[in-house]
Amino acid sequence: PPVAIDVQTDGKAVERGEDSQKIEQTDTAGGIKAGKAEEDEAVDLAFGAFQRGYYLTALELALPRAQLGDPAAQTLIAELYSKGLGVGLDHKKALSWYKLASQAGDAQAQFAQAMYLLDGVSIEKDEAAAKVLLEKSAKGGNANAQFNLAQMAIANRPTAATYARALALFKQSGDQGNAEAQYAAAQLLAQGLDGLGQRPEEALPSLKKAAEARIVGAQIELGIWLANGVAGEADPDAAFNWMSRAASTGNPLAQNRLAQMYANGVGTDKDELEAAKWHILARRAGLADTKLDRLFNRMTIERRAEALSLANLWPKKPVRDPFENAPPKPDVETGGEGAVSDAPPESKADESSAKAEMKENAKESSEKTLIQSDEKSKQ
Repeated sequence: PPVAIDVQTDGKAVERGEDSQKIEQTDTAGGIKAGKAEEDEAVDLAFGAFQRGYYLTALELALPRAQLGDPAAQTLIAELYSKGLGVGLDHKKALSWYKLASQAGDAQAQFAQAMYLLDGVSIEKDEAAAKVLLEKSAKGGNANAQFNLAQMAIANRPTAATYARALALFKQSGDQGNAEAQYAAAQLLAQGLDGLGQRPEEALPSLKKAAEARIVGAQIELGIWLANGVAGEADPDAAFNWMSRAASTGNPLAQNRLAQMYANGVGTDKDELEAAKWHILARRAGLADTKLDRLFNRMTIERRAEALSLANLWPKKPVRDPFENAPPKPDVETGGEGAVSDAPPESKADESSAKAEMKENAKESSEKTLIQSDEKSKQ
């Protein structure tokens, strides 16, 4: 049977990695919709300019349509002002354009306006109004609104019913490629927080998608699941690969679990040196492990020093000597048997001149060495 890899540390569930997105996802640039090309060609051109970084051109093209009430153009202009792209940062102007587009039913604008209400930027905070807008935006298919609405539902009243609703929203958002939502859905399914029992097999596809999207927490959890066969047959090799990817980001929990894998030979050959290296890195970040401490203390002083040196070099790789194991140079000077030279043939005069120059250089080098030695002896 596979060696069990710990699922939790200090009673806490696996945390998201440093590269994961914020709980409140507020990016609006990717969600601006240009409208149908046959109806709003100007907006599509504006959106194309926006995507290529020609922000003033985007503004010039979108403004006429926005003034005629096109919500997609209004949202694009709001985005420019909210981020200060090509124009001065102006949250009031951004909010005014978002409001117009939101009233016209633009789901992206509704989400952006909700974020302003939640943050209280250029407007008084109003969570109730923000929730109404998030509901509308989520129904309109906005993935970020679906994700945030699910988070709000859990935070306000964590019951089986709210977890069930949150799960549905996370799935909707995840189906649109939101990796954080995929990870959240996997966790809810695995823990059975919706009252329907733990369902790791159902959670596994979402967890894999989140891991493939570089959510470090998902990579760690997937590695643990595959090592222990949580949602099916164990796959130690895949477990080791996922944990290695997570550990390479500098996540201490992943580094600790990778050390365990090296120590126990899970998905790789046993290697106490690598186990010690990753253990040192995890300990430096404050993650203790008494079992790995004992392994480290049993090592010889020389091996401990070697492990410490490897940890100090990480993430840098030791520089390999370029001349190590290099083939011997051909004997060009003597023209020995098998010698090959790509230099052009020299005349006798050239050869004589070259030898004289070599002797002169050697003499100068010798004199410099003597001078340096003499100066050191005087000191």
